[in-house]
Amino acid sequence: MVSPNNYICDFLKQHSSYDVLPVSYRVIVLDTSLLVKKALAALIQNGVVSAPLWDSNNQKFAGMLTVSDFINLIHYYYKHSSYTVALEEIEQFQIQQLRDVESRLGSPPPQLLSIHPLKSLYEACKLLVEARAHRLPLVDVDSETGQEMIVSVLTQYRILKFIAMNCKETKDFRQPLSEINVGVYNDIATARMSTPVIEVVNIFAERRISSVPIIDENGVVLNVYETVDVMTLVRAGAYRGMDIPIGEAISWRPEDFPGVHTCTLNDCLYSIFDLIKKAPVYRLIVVDSENKLKGIVSLSDIMRYLVT
Repeated sequence: MVSPNNYICDFLKQHSSYDVLPVSYRVIVLDTSLLVKKALAALIQNGVVSAPLWDSNNQKFAGMLTVSDFINLIHYYYKHSSYTVALEEIEQFQIQQLRDVESRLGSPPPQLLSIHPLKSLYEACKLLVEARAHRLPLVDVDSETGQEMIVSVLTQYRILKFIAMNCKETKDFRQPLSEINVGVYNDIATARMSTPVIEVVNIFAERRISSVPIIDENGVVLNVYETVDVMTLVRAGAYRGMDIPIGEAISWRPEDFPGVHTCTLNDCLYSIFDLIKKAPVYRLIVVDSENKLKGIVSLSDIMRYLVT
């Protein structure tokens, strides 16, 4: 019997990255000379958590600005500077200076990942999995001038939704999560409603993760705190609020916060694909019958399972 994974891989090889793009879309591109505070405002105002960067001096693609960059910045200043000095420096901090902070933290330099829009989706997925990245810029080159052009950004969610909507073989993924190697079930970082935001920021930076389940003393999942929540807090002028408890910080969330998506070990990938069709889903918190935390299934876990 042919594995459904093989069907998915064949499907991905038959489509280019262009095929995933909607008929109409916009791309937010930020210049590397832009001030960090203005970049943060631009991301939040446009409802995105990342944007491709453009080096206007060299006229070329310069990587991605993501919420992780802001997390690293906050992490660094809380450890190495005072609140007053941090605010003064951030006021004048340019995007291109973020890499200096990351090098001081000992973080490896970010990979300059991109792919041509006509390359297959399979190649794009493999690159995302191998680089442990969540998004992949599509960069074309003008055949006459040799000028690079940022076309769009391919995200894990966009790819998986494309699969869910167009590949009928997703119905064959009927094995429960308890029987397949998808997700993380050990050494899961968690927080309580009383945990200060800065402690979770440190977890984000040190473990390079983007969300932490909030549980009570019995392990029952109450909520999830995400890196984008920190961005919202900073943008609201609550940088001093990094010391407030998470229970208070989540009140800064916008009204359209999608909530926490959960599943159980009895659920299968087919049901998860069905959920992806209906709503933006970036991770599912795996719980038992009493809503106690068992694990986390991220889009990275799903994509890795499909193509490796």
